[in-house]
Amino acid sequence: MATTTKPGWAKVPRAGAILKAGNSVRHETGSWRTFRPVWHKEKCVQCFTCWVLCPEAAIRVENDKVCGVDYAFCKGCGICATECPPKAQAFDMKPESEFR
Repeated sequence: MATTTKPGWAKVPRAGAILKAGNSVRHETGSWRTFRPVWHKEKCVQCFTCWVLCPEAAIRVENDKVCGVDYAFCKGCGICATECPPKAQAFDMKPESEFR
């Protein structure tokens, strides 16, 4: 009688495990949004709070300044708008349907 060996539980990756670094660029998640953050350059005080707190790293920074939102990865959670300093209010959350 032939015996077959199956991988042990320790060799099976847990759900959600990232097995290779740098693969997130293949997983655009922007289509999940129901609300879109609209960034207002003229109101931004460049505090970088949105950039630090964005769970998807969707806040774009160029030349050491916030310059917008990468909508291919933004899920529309609204953290950027909620945490933007009250004196700035550089983000508005708008229904995604307005942009289709």
